[in-house]
Amino acid sequence: MQVMDALGDPVRRRLVELLADGERTAGQLATAVGAEFSISQPAASRHLRVLREAGVVDSVPQGTVRLYSVRPEAFDEVEAWARRVRRFWGGHLDALETEIARGRRSRDDD
Repeated sequence: MQVMDALGDPVRRRLVELLADGERTAGQLATAVGAEFSISQPAASRHLRVLREAGVVDSVPQGTVRLYSVRPEAFDEVEAWARRVRRFWGGHLDALETEIARGRRSRDDD
């Protein structure tokens, strides 16, 4: 699964948001999203597994717990996609803004 696919789910996006502040245990993450999305601990673990398999997060066993952290390089794909979309829409939106301004000037001249 690719990064964009993995981030398509709101629970997984929330898990990444929680990890943006730093490492957390699987239990902490499961508790947070469990309360927010009304999902079970096993369901939260499945979401973490998807993120791990997509390369979005790393997990390191530490004693009896797993510590999860974001892999910043995973977001290179997301940034590249956003740049392509922004570049495409930027020109179109600039042209639309010009046309709107022309329309306003035309109405003001009448």
